[in-house]
Amino acid sequence: MMKRWFAGLAGFLLLAPLAFSKDTDDKDETDRLQNAGAVMKEILKVPDDIPQDLLNKARCVVVMPSVIKAAFIVGGSYGRGAMVCRTGKDFRGSWGAPAMYALEGGSFGLQIGGEATDFVFLVMNDRGANSLLHSKVKLGADASAAAGPVGRAAAADTDAYMRAEILTYSRSRGAFAGISLEGSTLRPDGNANHKLYGRPVSAEQIVAESGVETPAAGEGLRRELQEASPHLKS
Repeated sequence: MMKRWFAGLAGFLLLAPLAFSKDTDDKDETDRLQNAGAVMKEILKVPDDIPQDLLNKARCVVVMPSVIKAAFIVGGSYGRGAMVCRTGKDFRGSWGAPAMYALEGGSFGLQIGGEATDFVFLVMNDRGANSLLHSKVKLGADASAAAGPVGRAAAADTDAYMRAEILTYSRSRGAFAGISLEGSTLRPDGNANHKLYGRPVSAEQIVAESGVETPAAGEGLRRELQEASPHLKS
């Protein structure tokens, strides 16, 4: 009897950490999605935010909430967040389900200071969007990138903005501005997508397949983008 009791206790102690780890991991992805939606909502409400014509031309938007400088010191994955794309052929449909992404490398650790910093990326054409859906993309090398302009009335038709496949922004201490992140990389976070959707699913499948539904935690981010820019305007 005592042996069976100890065997049962040992089994519980072995399995409990795994269950706790899974719950914690799932909660992490849920929190990231909710935080990404909150960041997008706050940014879209300030006067000097993303120019409307640029948002209307964006195929996808990537939001990396609360990236902290300490992460750049110890190495590894520096930021995690989500990408939401317009659905349908040539990205002309409504905004769809989020795919989880990771931000890595680069020299921007010294630029963002010690405060938690939010990053927003606008993916401006089909080539940039398709590149991000299939592989790791190094900004400035695999995809052209530029610090994005701010303000609803900002001139967004200069050569730099017209040529860029990805426009990059940061928000720290309440200040929202364009920032150069050349040398950093964006990649699909396969492990996070697996945890979020409960099965192995690629970023391309999440964006391209109509059967992938938006998780409840990602609905806020999708809704903010849909209300701010319901239609693609090339």
